[in-house]
Amino acid sequence: MTKRTALITGANKGIGLEIARGLGGRGLRVLVGARDAERGEGAAAQLRAEGLDAVFVHLDVTDGSSIAVAAQRIASEFGGLDVLVNNAGVALAEIGDHTSTMTAATARTIFETNVIGVIALTNTLMPLLRDAEAGRIVNVSSEVGSFGFMTDPEQPFSGMEVGAYGASKSALNMMTVSYAVELKGTSVKVNAMTPGYTKTDLNHNTGWRSPQESAKVAVDLALIGEDGPSGGFFQEGLEYHADTVVPW
Repeated sequence: MTKRTALITGANKGIGLEIARGLGGRGLRVLVGARDAERGEGAAAQLRAEGLDAVFVHLDVTDGSSIAVAAQRIASEFGGLDVLVNNAGVALAEIGDHTSTMTAATARTIFETNVIGVIALTNTLMPLLRDAEAGRIVNVSSEVGSFGFMTDPEQPFSGMEVGAYGASKSALNMMTVSYAVELKGTSVKVNAMTPGYTKTDLNHNTGWRSPQESAKVAVDLALIGEDGPSGGFFQEGLEYHADTVVPW
């Protein structure tokens, strides 16, 4: 049986690294996608030292040529791709800053990585995912991209200004739905997930969840069976919401 291969973007640290570790621990070859070669290779080496099959793949989702080179390498060196986890993301402005003071340049940069980069990479890799026996796409979103959460006074982030970051995750959610509609009836399933407020560099490690906890739902979605969901938005173990399905 050919080993399944998973690409995780932004996998050199934080949640991305833990997703790679989780999938590697389930027997997949994990491709550690990262912009920084030194950090990416270091993360892959760390996973290999733990006995996992891990390979660094240089990848900048905002650079079309980088995406093309990575896709060509994946096809030629590994023979295909079974799982794509779109984890790479940026926030730039602090959540809570005034939306009206955010510059267009900042918003553009956020959308370029969190939305356009996901589209560019996913579309480039789609032929490989369609050829896989059970292709899986997992988009790492955020609860601040949920209109349901952000307008519910019972939720912890309700009433906060989340600006372009929140808007980019809402857009990512809609892209998830759109891909799921297109891929209905195929062997490819696509879902979004929120890791919750996790200790990462994105929030200066102020989150209350560990990257290990937050990675679990992404790993589970990457490995769902034929009867699993597609076009959904999910979470794992958030203390302020008992259900696993996140409202749009």
